[in-house]
Amino acid sequence: MTAILRPATAADLIAVGGLHARSRQAAYGGFLPDEAFAADSAEQLGRWWSERWKWEQETHLMTVVEAGDRLVGFSYVGPHELDPTGYGELYAIHLEPDQQGRGLGRALMVDALTTLHGRGWRRAALWVLSENAHAREFYQRGGWTADGTTRTEQIGTAPTPQLRYVRDLP
Repeated sequence: MTAILRPATAADLIAVGGLHARSRQAAYGGFLPDEAFAADSAEQLGRWWSERWKWEQETHLMTVVEAGDRLVGFSYVGPHELDPTGYGELYAIHLEPDQQGRGLGRALMVDALTTLHGRGWRRAALWVLSENAHAREFYQRGGWTADGTTRTEQIGTAPTPQLRYVRDLP
């Protein structure tokens, strides 16, 4: 099956919310409690992405992956929240759980790096959950390095320690 990367449209955002919910549950379910996901249903995440899109569509870009007739992945990039002039940020890469291991995450990462570079940034940053060993290995294979900066953010009711990864842009 052929996969196509394309810029997201407002019509994609409800589907993105469902994909985001399924991806988070699969990726974080092994170390976050079930209650952490209760507050962020697929519908709620769809509404959240729709609202976020309204405010950020001029400065941020979402790319989606279609395989067949369904949306199976997305990435989201924009200015880094702590250093918007020096860094671009890769905010998210999420895939349908059954699509992992097919090269789609890598394609989204390459696309995100190209997009960030095209917007004038020379360095990029991202945050990854400290306990998400799979994601940390994925980003390390992609040339990202943890820089020692940490933060704790909420996913639903669960505080989640995160590490910042950085890399030069191609």
